Amino acid sequence: MHKLVFATNNQHKTDEIRLALAGQYEILNLNDIGCTEDIPETADTFEGNATLKSSYVVENFKLDCFADDSGLEIEALNNEPGIFSARYSGSRDTVENMQLVLQKLKGQTNRRAKFKTVISLMIAGQNHIFEGVIEGTIRESLSGIKGFGYDPIFQPNGYDITFAEMEMEEKNKISHRAIALKKMMEFLKG
Repeated sequence: MHKLVFATNNQHKTDEIRLALAGQYEILNLNDIGCTEDIPETADTFEGNATLKSSYVVENFKLDCFADDSGLEIEALNNEPGIFSARYSGSRDTVENMQLVLQKLKGQTNRRAKFKTVISLMIAGQNHIFEGVIEGTIRESLSGIKGFGYDPIFQPNGYDITFAEMEMEEKNKISHRAIALKKMMEFLKG
C-alpha cells in the first residue's frame, strides 16, 4: 500500500482521514515519521499554509505528502477567524476560541459562516491544490460533544444539528475536509 504523509499532529484529523481513505493508502502523520518540528504557518492564505507544510515534509523526509489548512470564516466578522481559527483567542484552547466568536456575534442577526479546507498534495514533485467549502450558520451556544474545533457552534446548511452532534461517519460525508479530500482522491485515482 502506498504511503502518504498527512502533515499534521492532530490525531482527530488523522483519524478522520484514515477512516475516509481506509484500504486505499497507508496514512502516516508527523508523529509516525518522527517529525517533531513545528512547521511554520506564516502564509496569509489557507493555500499558502497548506503548501508550506506539504513542502516541508517532502523536502526533509522525501515522502509524498498532503497538508491541509482549514478555518472558519464568519461573514459578519469580515471572514474572521479565517487562517487564525486555531489560535483566534490568542491560545489554542478551542473553548476560548468559540467563546470569543460567540461574544463578537452577540446581538448579530447575520450568523452565516463557512468552513473552508485547502489541501496541498505534493506528489511526484508536483503541487496540486484542492478546496472544500461547507456553508452554515453559527449557533448562539455550544451544542454537542463530538468532533473538534468549532464543531459545537457550526450548523451546516440543511441540518438542524451541529457538526459536534453528528456521528463522524456522517460529518465525513459532508464536511469541508471531506469535500477537498474527495477531490484529491478523484485526482489520485485518475
